[in-house]
Amino acid sequence: MTHRFHLPSRVLVVGLARSGRAAVAALQGRGVEAVAYDSDPLLDDTGLGVEVHLGDWDDALLDGVDLVVKSPGVPRSAPPVIAAQAHGIPLISEIELGARLLPNPLLGITGTNGKTTTTALLGAILEAADRPAEIAGNIGRPLTALVDTVAEDTWIVCELSSFQLEDVQGLKPRVAVLLNLEPDHIDRHGSFETYAAVKLRVFENQGPDDTAVVPRGFGPIPGTAHRIEFSSADPLPAEPLIPGAHNRENAAAATAAARALGIDDDAIAAALRAFSGVEHRIETVAEIGGVLYVNDSKATNVAAALRALASFPGRRLHVILGGRGKNESYAPLVEALARGDRVYLIGEAAAEIAATLEGRVPLTRSGTLEAALADAASAASAGDAVLLSPACASFDQFTSFEHRGEEFRRLVAKLAG
Repeated sequence: MTHRFHLPSRVLVVGLARSGRAAVAALQGRGVEAVAYDSDPLLDDTGLGVEVHLGDWDDALLDGVDLVVKSPGVPRSAPPVIAAQAHGIPLISEIELGARLLPNPLLGITGTNGKTTTTALLGAILEAADRPAEIAGNIGRPLTALVDTVAEDTWIVCELSSFQLEDVQGLKPRVAVLLNLEPDHIDRHGSFETYAAVKLRVFENQGPDDTAVVPRGFGPIPGTAHRIEFSSADPLPAEPLIPGAHNRENAAAATAAARALGIDDDAIAAALRAFSGVEHRIETVAEIGGVLYVNDSKATNVAAALRALASFPGRRLHVILGGRGKNESYAPLVEALARGDRVYLIGEAAAEIAATLEGRVPLTRSGTLEAALADAASAASAGDAVLLSPACASFDQFTSFEHRGEEFRRLVAKLAG
C-alpha cells in the first residue's frame, strides 16, 4: 500500500487514549521509531511496545524527533505542543497522519451537531449500495487504526471534530460535509470565530474535482470544491426512520453526499427507511409505567439539547441537565422548555444553569446522575418522558459521554427491576 509522504525516522505521539495508541501502532507498522507521551502519570501503558513517558513534560523528549503527532484531546496550550513549536518541529493531528498514510477516498463529515448520526447513516447508505466502506474518526475508531487493514478502493466515512481538524495540513476529503455551525467548545478554542474557522478547514485543500456539501445559504468556504447545498425541507428518496426535524436535516445532508458519490436513490431510500440511529443520541432506553426514558448523553452542548427537547411534542419532560460547562449561554433552554417541564441539575455546571433557569423553570439540584434519575422518576407520571440531555461535557463525573449514557442505561434498568 502506498503512502503520500516521506516517513520521518522518529516520531513523538502525544496523548495515549484511543487515537494516540492507534497512531503508535500505525507508525510501528511502517517501521518508524515511535516515542509516546501522556501527562497522566497513572496511565496504563502496557501493550504499546514503545518508549513511553508519563507525567511531567521534559523538552528532552523532543531530541531526535522529526514529527509530533497530537491526539485530539490534547490542547494547543499543552507543554509538548508549545515546545514542539518553539523547536520548529512539525506537528500534525492523528487524523492528518491517517490521511497521509491511507490512499483511500475519504468522505469527511463535520459540524457542531449531528456528525455521528450522519456518519453512521452514510455508512449505511454505502452498505445498501454495495460499496465497500469503513467508518472511522470521532465516531469511535481512530482513522490511523485503518492503516494497512483496508483495500485501497474502500471509502472511509470519517467523522471530524474541531479537535481533530485543529492540526490538519493536507487533509483532502473527496467529499466534505458541513452539517451546521453553532457555539461549542469555546472553552478550548477561545471564541466562536476560531471554532468556526477550524471546522471550515475540512474544505481548505479541496479542488474542483471534490465536492463540498453545506447548509443552504451558508457563507463562503475555503477551497475550490464543487459546492452542493441542502436543507431539512429538501425532498428525499424516503422519509428517515429516525424522528425529529434535525434528523431530517441530517438525512438531507447524507442524501446530497451520497448522490455526489453516484449512489442511486433506491439505495439511499433503503438506508433511510432502515437506519435506527446511534447510541446515546435521543436513544429510547425503556418505558416504565408509561414513562419514556431517553438517553441523549451525546448532547454535550446547548444546541444539541435543544434538538432533543423539540423531539417529544405532547409529552411533559423531566430533563437532566449539567456536567462540565463549555462557556456558553443556557438561556435558549428556557424558551425550549414547555409549561410543566421540570429540570434536574447535576455536575459542575449546576449552579450556572440554575442561575439562568431559576424562577422560570421548576428545578431540582440533584447533584449526581443517580439522584437526578430517582428525583425525575418519582415526579414523572404516565405519558411523561425522562430525558438525559445534559447540554454539557461529561468529564466532571464521567470519563466520556458514552460512560455517562451507559450509566444512565444501567440506572434505568435497575429502576425497571
